[in-house]
Amino acid sequence: MPTLAKPDRSCTPSRTRSRRRSWWWWGRHALTLLFIAVVVLLLAEQVTKIDWSKVLQALKAYTGWTLAAAAGLTVVSHLLFGGFDQLGRRYVGSPLRPAQVAVVAGICYAFTLNMGALIGGIAFRYRLYSRLGLAAPDITKIYALSVLSNWLGYLILLGALLLAGAVHVPPRWGIPAGLLPVLGVACWALVAGYAAMCAGVGRRRFTLKGVPIEWPGWRMALVQGGMSIANWLIMGWIIHLFIGGRVDYPTILGVMLLSAVAGALTHVPAGLGVLEAVFLTLLAGALPPYEILAALLAYRAIYYLCPLVPAVAAYAVLEARARR
Repeated sequence: MPTLAKPDRSCTPSRTRSRRRSWWWWGRHALTLLFIAVVVLLLAEQVTKIDWSKVLQALKAYTGWTLAAAAGLTVVSHLLFGGFDQLGRRYVGSPLRPAQVAVVAGICYAFTLNMGALIGGIAFRYRLYSRLGLAAPDITKIYALSVLSNWLGYLILLGALLLAGAVHVPPRWGIPAGLLPVLGVACWALVAGYAAMCAGVGRRRFTLKGVPIEWPGWRMALVQGGMSIANWLIMGWIIHLFIGGRVDYPTILGVMLLSAVAGALTHVPAGLGVLEAVFLTLLAGALPPYEILAALLAYRAIYYLCPLVPAVAAYAVLEARARR
């Protein structure tokens, strides 16, 4: 009797998708490791030139006014970032009180800065918001809107600086100077695409992995962009304060924006070493390395570590209440 041939399963759609995911996983991690290796080499090259006694002297030279101004700007910046979750609360129509969202957002941002987005941005949000009664899809939407808001202002500012020629990269990086304005246009094109969707161009609603999603309205998109731009400008201003104004503000802002995307690509918690490597490399010749490093250490202490102290205390209180 004739037998039926077994179907060839070697090229089924599921196997094809699995292979694509495998290649994507390996490619993404290989690029990440390569990027980390480049950052380590850049940092090692610069650190050997630093006189650490001068770094300590530069840190001691900061006045009380400078530290107070940086602390005040840090508070404003953290409040602005927490405002992204407030937008998310309105977006999902949550009945949570603004004070509840402010506490969760403050804790999450402080832990995100020091331990990375996977812990602070995702794990803490799901843990704390779920205890307040939010469903997982709503928590996901709040987190996604916060991330989107943050990078929206980033793209607007980076595009403006690239088009204005305020961002300069070393010739040895091999990036043609004519490519930078093209990247600036690409940044603005992404922003324009998002704005168009929020204004009603295309489908208003879509489904992502079974979760129904609707684009925010154009008014919320304007608020997102304004808050995010203000937040990034303030972060650059804090570093500019510690630099002492010896490098123009647009240059400081541009370097900070480049270091932010470098930190995001490497997934290093707190961008540890990445921020320093980018600043030391791009500001080489403009300032002595010890002054740059002192400014960045002061920035990390004020902007990263100081907010972590009340965040840890607030989280401990919430955990104690939950156990009771």
